[in-house]
Amino acid sequence: MPHGACCHAKAGTAERKAYMTILIKNGHVVDPLTRIDGDYDVLIEDNRIKKVAAMIEEAAGQVIDAKGCYVMPGFIDLHVHFRDPGLEYKETLKTGGAAAVRGGVTTVCAMPNTKPVIDDGTKVRDVHERAKKDSLTNVIQIGAVTKGQNGKELADIEGMAKEGCHAISEDGKSVMDASLYRKGMKAAKECGISVFAHCEDINMVEGGVMNADENARRLGMKGITNSVEDVIVARDILLAKETGVRLHLCHCSTADSVEMIRLAKEEGLPVTGEVCPHHFTLCTDDIKEDDGNYKMNPPLRSKKDVEALRKGLTDGVMDVIATDHAPHSEEEKNQSMEKAFFGIVGLETSAALTYTELVKPGILSIMDMAEKMSFNPARILGLGEKGSVSEGKIADIVIFDPDKSYVIDKNTFASKGKNTPFDGYPATGKVRYTLVDGRIVYKDEKN
Repeated sequence: MPHGACCHAKAGTAERKAYMTILIKNGHVVDPLTRIDGDYDVLIEDNRIKKVAAMIEEAAGQVIDAKGCYVMPGFIDLHVHFRDPGLEYKETLKTGGAAAVRGGVTTVCAMPNTKPVIDDGTKVRDVHERAKKDSLTNVIQIGAVTKGQNGKELADIEGMAKEGCHAISEDGKSVMDASLYRKGMKAAKECGISVFAHCEDINMVEGGVMNADENARRLGMKGITNSVEDVIVARDILLAKETGVRLHLCHCSTADSVEMIRLAKEEGLPVTGEVCPHHFTLCTDDIKEDDGNYKMNPPLRSKKDVEALRKGLTDGVMDVIATDHAPHSEEEKNQSMEKAFFGIVGLETSAALTYTELVKPGILSIMDMAEKMSFNPARILGLGEKGSVSEGKIADIVIFDPDKSYVIDKNTFASKGKNTPFDGYPATGKVRYTLVDGRIVYKDEKN
């Protein structure tokens, strides 16, 4: 599908040596494009996959023994916050990139709610150019819908599209002026880019900090109802229907969001949806005490909502697993939920949680995991050379060990953000190697 100019950043300069031919031996290749799901070798030459075959005997500068591991296309996270520029005390392109590759993520879409807000082509170009030098992962900067994300005037959508932003988003909030938002959608449609929607009616939040339910009442916290999300999901789908823009619904958390996406797809609308690992793993009942690490937006919902999200992933209604990686300082999170900032980190735990919670119990197959974490995101972004372990594609690859069991430890994170409710959580599945653009950018040194 056509898109605006593509100039996403490549691997950090620390890894920009001469290319080495790499041979991955004895791994189990999982490729959603060719449907290969078996034991194959993979030969990488320059930055491309040269050959995928049952037995490759060609000489290589480096051989990786992937026995017992899955060899999958590098994960593509459509929803991260790198906080750069302006909020580097939370995260930088360098630390965010290091966190990404540690989690097997070879491309990220960085949201525009930085300081300043990314709302014109010059700012998009700046991030892309700095990411080429500083980040180990590919960075695609997403542009804002309105100037300064103030909801009053459209941002420089055409200029940002020309610099390769691929999508616009007001993430962190919704554009509450439906008429202005419709104009933004039309502009995105004309530029051949998508709209990534954060669905939240800010007028209905009313100071809520967690799901509106008995648990919130027990903890003495104001609640956020499902309708806060659902009314904007409905609005945005209707506006996408009218304008024809490709609409991607971020961090869906409710059963009705899943149902509305299902209906939109049945009507043939260009609508996709994502689920975050925290929303398909935890529910509101897991919040036992007042703990800022459980404060996220949208909040953890009911068991019924969790089951609907899981079913949506299983039956293909929900297309993508993304993290909404949102690092904050310890001071911003280590306080009451009433005062703590919204958001948790996720880049370094998403693959393990997906495998532990969905693949290992048989809810999703390993092929489904590769589709929702790599192939489908690549398709949404129009990155035809990514999202596949097949001949001729760019060698963005993750080697994933499905048998490694361990306990998640936030103190090992490469991210500046340690804000996670999963510290101490038992997990199975670990990234052993990450390759970006044909180069090894991460190797797990621990067993």
